[in-house]
Amino acid sequence: MINNVLLVANNEKELNALLEKLRHTYNIYIARNVEEMRDMIEFGSIQLIICNEEKPTINGWGICKALKSSFHYAHIPVILLTARNSVRAKINILESGVDAFVTKPIDPDFLHAQIKNLIGNRTKIVEHFEHTLSAATDPLAFQEDNEFVKKLNDCIIDNMHKGALSVDYLARSMHMSRPTLYRKIKNITDRTPNELIGLARLKQAANLLLSANFKVFEVAQKVGFSSQSTFGKAFLKQFKVTPTEYQRIHKKL
Repeated sequence: MINNVLLVANNEKELNALLEKLRHTYNIYIARNVEEMRDMIEFGSIQLIICNEEKPTINGWGICKALKSSFHYAHIPVILLTARNSVRAKINILESGVDAFVTKPIDPDFLHAQIKNLIGNRTKIVEHFEHTLSAATDPLAFQEDNEFVKKLNDCIIDNMHKGALSVDYLARSMHMSRPTLYRKIKNITDRTPNELIGLARLKQAANLLLSANFKVFEVAQKVGFSSQSTFGKAFLKQFKVTPTEYQRIHKKL
């Protein structure tokens, strides 16, 4: 999959140079100001943002700080390109919450390495989420999104007994639009909200099967499945064993 990278830049010369460095490796989207950047994030699936600091038109430090303090957008990795090279400037940049910064003149290999590293780390988080059985979502795996993930996790766990738990309900509870919630969950977990809800039900079911003396049909009801049969098929598909086999295997350990 080719990743979508948003380039926030306005200087034509620097913009063209950056495009030449990146366009063969990534899908590049361009925002020339803060308003365009917000629109791109809101309506596109962006995996990483590169902000080219340009005084006075683009306040890179301010943009990074705003993104990283946003409940909606803090999950997106940000690289700041800056001409500032003093120790004090570097400290200010790091305090803004930026994930990485590259000083000018830009070394293409170093920039590519930073991008690859940040996207790679995000991929590892997704893989960790995919394989862990511990909870619906694991806050320790998403430290930069801890507040969002914890609230999302609590909302799903508290309401999963309701068979009608929906994406619209999650969006309202998280105070987000449905599209924004979809993109944030997709970026963090590589799953749609409906897939996340389904997986959360199954992970919680796995915990209940081991932590309490519930019968399989009781667990199915507690996590919001309409029937034991539907629950059993979904559990088998996800974990490659039936709920009863799962209980038996782990009780022997």
